[in-house]
Amino acid sequence: MKVYDLTMMVSEKTPTFPGSPVPHFIEWDSLDRNDYNMEMIFLSSHTGTHIDAPYHFVKKGKKIHELDPSRFLQNAILIKIRAKPNQSITRSDIISFEKKHGRIPQGASIVFATGWNDHTTRSDFFEKSPGISESAAKYLVSKRLNLVGIDSPSIDAGNNKKFAAHHVLLSGNVIVLENLCNLSKIKNTHFNLVAIPLKLYNATGSPVRAIAF
Repeated sequence: MKVYDLTMMVSEKTPTFPGSPVPHFIEWDSLDRNDYNMEMIFLSSHTGTHIDAPYHFVKKGKKIHELDPSRFLQNAILIKIRAKPNQSITRSDIISFEKKHGRIPQGASIVFATGWNDHTTRSDFFEKSPGISESAAKYLVSKRLNLVGIDSPSIDAGNNKKFAAHHVLLSGNVIVLENLCNLSKIKNTHFNLVAIPLKLYNATGSPVRAIAF
């Protein structure tokens, strides 16, 4: 069985959304002091590869601890669209994929591979990131999807300051998975995806360890 790690490393060098805290790892105990090593970790619940729960943008949406764990173990559909800076993947792009590979079924989980996570060192990594358009998000909600993932820091393009896709997807109870990496290693259209969040009480999101196999 081939296993691919789709998860960004979390460290003090991990790119963070403008205005979000930079991760910090603080030594709390050591072998010299207490016979064991332990650290305290300070970071946003939306650091690195992470899940957005509906509550992130929806007042009465479900929170991370309320989501059924089965939603994070899925057979996913990979849609490869090499995206340019600030490009929004459209409804037409998705329909073109369906014409070639078959219709996306109700309740599916899909992942967009744009190649943008190859550019984490860019100073405009967040500001010019690709995403999906509002019309694409509405089309995906109409299919009652389970999850939409992307190898970009946001499901919205960087120039969409209203977070339109977030609002549409999360209001439709579609989970969002962001900041995936290494999607180019997956050669098939269908793959098994695991992306388990921590069971954080009342949280809007959580870092995950995402893998494909």
